[in-house]
Amino acid sequence: MGERLNLVPLRSQEMGLFLDVDGTLLDLARHPDAVEVPPALVDALAAAEQRLDGALALVSGRPIAALDRLFAPLKLSASGVHGAEFRSADGAVRTGPRIPDAVWEELVRLLDRFPDTFAEDKRSSFAVHYRPARCSVSDLAAAVARLIANFAKCGLQLTEGHLVFEIQLLGFDKGTAIERFMTTAPFLDRRPVFIADDPMDRAGFDAVLARGGLAFSVGCELPGLSGSFPHPAAVRAWLGRLGE
Repeated sequence: MGERLNLVPLRSQEMGLFLDVDGTLLDLARHPDAVEVPPALVDALAAAEQRLDGALALVSGRPIAALDRLFAPLKLSASGVHGAEFRSADGAVRTGPRIPDAVWEELVRLLDRFPDTFAEDKRSSFAVHYRPARCSVSDLAAAVARLIANFAKCGLQLTEGHLVFEIQLLGFDKGTAIERFMTTAPFLDRRPVFIADDPMDRAGFDAVLARGGLAFSVGCELPGLSGSFPHPAAVRAWLGRLGE
């Protein structure tokens, strides 16, 4: 598997760039708070955004406030919590509804039965992180699915990523977030490029491909995409070259 994005025949004026964060820009860590931001990455993001005339956005499962802390002092266009939070180029932030507290309370009780698990409350999404060494992944998935079924009226869905299950509100995903960006300046009339690492990002990949854009995975090869990067360091290296 090799880096292929440097072969994209797009000038910076033609590209609308969408970047996942964990596993794409940043190496994965055992806990979301333990990720490390390489010092050069903030400068590379700032330079790339300027080169693209602002047409760069982070599209992440993290809340926008968490993205701002990671990449301070930058406040980029961003979608957080898998599309439930949205910050456009003008800086306006819009947030989706909150999953009811009763779901969170039941989830916390459920995870007491599963060692090496913990949950993140992201308002419009609850992330269930696990380590398979001490946890039956199939039992955990079945238990979380039953929890969602018990709250069917809340309009929830379950998605799976790298060592994480996400309980999300229906109607939000990275694909709808990218579509929303593409209807406004400075992304309007540009060709979208999305880089992400997780099968959970499929909606984002499909959205850019449907618009004639390019979709690239990181750390794995996924069917139907435009290419792949071997690891986040390769993405960071390409991003640095883009900003030159």
